[in-house]
Amino acid sequence: MTDVKTEAGRIGEVIKHARRSTGRSQADVAAALGYHQSKLSRLESGRGTEDTRVLRAVAAELGIPLHILGLRDPGPSAAPTDDHETEDMRRRTFLAASIASLTAPTTPATAAHDNLVRALLPSPRTVSGQTGASDTGSADTGSLETRLAAARRLFCTCDYAELEAILPGLLADLREAAGDHRNEAEMAGLLATAYQTSTSLLLKQGDHGNAWLAVGRALAEAERSGDPVVLASSVRVHAHVLAREKHTTQAVTLVRHTAGQLAGSYDRRSPRYLAAVGLLLLRGVTAASTAGDRAATREFLDEAQDVARYVVLDRPDAWANFSPTNVALHAVSAAVAFGDAGIALNTAAPLMRRHIPVPERRAALWIEAARAYNQQGRLAEGCQALRIAETCAAQDVRRPAVRDLVADMAARDRRRTLPELHRLSRRLGVPA
Repeated sequence: MTDVKTEAGRIGEVIKHARRSTGRSQADVAAALGYHQSKLSRLESGRGTEDTRVLRAVAAELGIPLHILGLRDPGPSAAPTDDHETEDMRRRTFLAASIASLTAPTTPATAAHDNLVRALLPSPRTVSGQTGASDTGSADTGSLETRLAAARRLFCTCDYAELEAILPGLLADLREAAGDHRNEAEMAGLLATAYQTSTSLLLKQGDHGNAWLAVGRALAEAERSGDPVVLASSVRVHAHVLAREKHTTQAVTLVRHTAGQLAGSYDRRSPRYLAAVGLLLLRGVTAASTAGDRAATREFLDEAQDVARYVVLDRPDAWANFSPTNVALHAVSAAVAFGDAGIALNTAAPLMRRHIPVPERRAALWIEAARAYNQQGRLAEGCQALRIAETCAAQDVRRPAVRDLVADMAARDRRRTLPELHRLSRRLGVPA
């Protein structure tokens, strides 16, 4: 692992030195290559070096000999199947697998989880560029869209076990279909969404290391798609990973920059566009409130409320779940993050009487209410809120973050006056 990180850092330093020696800025080089500046910044900091296509482009732009970046010069007559492609594939697989192992998942390893992680790693077909449309019909756009929509519904209904089981096959078929250059951009957009879903699932499971791998792939495919909505959605999950890893300031900056490019003229935008912008802003709410930045939290909430005036996608079968209800839920969550338990519960009260059709959102409401009750020392009410959350989405209550909450509540009940709380603790497998 140390060798891999050292090699990535060395490559980054080579690129940085070559750029500076020509007197060019990151923005200038990135623009010449058709990339965002952040991609070059990641390369120079020793991240993203597993993408040999980008490395070759940077090397050509800056005049860096390929062998210095660990790549073999293909020569004037090399075919796509020559040894240099095999070498690149092995190098990409090695680096990606190493990145994936930086943070081990906090949930027990399962065969399904291992299959999902393997599906995120580079494969010979995607590395070599030899991918073609499937002869079995898996590349049919309509069927792939239907399967992707089904995967998104499983996430919204918190059926994480089934989602984890179907994602590897879906990713494999989408990657195969993406090699059909007749609809490359469209397939890249679908693949980006599948990687976004994988990222969100891995975060739910507490597997932040592999979430980094998944979101990197989501961003790469979003750039290939050229669709600003897909890119905004990928940036949203990137900000989520950043915030989970305590890089909240960077997450806020990322959301503010991207949302600033997409904001405005909401009355003339499509529901798909508005949902992507709205969800991005709500991710900013979470990041800013986690960072303790009240001004930024208010800024993002106000803008999200403005977007919500023009769109309501508040159902499990919607491709993106955004509505005034979701904005209010994030206001509850932000208040909890600031320790304003009373404000959180007052904001939550009308939502508790409202039908929220998406199970994942219903569960989120009651889990945040439980956090607020716990802040006030009202353990009985908190336990009741968690029991309601469990009826909404049992698998969501079993994720690591909620288990930590239950453990804290059980520890505070030193005299064990709440047997139901301790039964819940045992049911979730939380140590006594």
